[in-house]
Amino acid sequence: MGDFEKLTVAVKARHLALGVYRVTEAFPKQERYGLTSQLRRAAVSVGANLAEGSGRYTDQDFRRFVGIARGSASELEFLLGIAKGLGLNDVDALNGLIRDTREVNRMLSGLRRALTAGS
Repeated sequence: MGDFEKLTVAVKARHLALGVYRVTEAFPKQERYGLTSQLRRAAVSVGANLAEGSGRYTDQDFRRFVGIARGSASELEFLLGIAKGLGLNDVDALNGLIRDTREVNRMLSGLRRALTAGS
């Protein structure tokens, strides 16, 4: 596949991860090794799996990593819902991240379909 940073979804995944890092800065210190860590890992995993998959030699390999990225995005959406339910940050900020996560997940689904059609 090659240069993953040319993919719009990769750019959005990076911005999503940065947004998660910014929002979780305001979380209580007791969440540092709990929800904060899980949110950050899931957010970074989305883009990291795109990067790793694009460096593989076949579309089939790339498709598998896109699927893993989708799983991470779904995990992220769930965790953001937990943070929202616990009132750990501004509801609007968390809702924005949830919307962004859903958009990235839709884009990943489209990319996976395109890779499937191309093989």
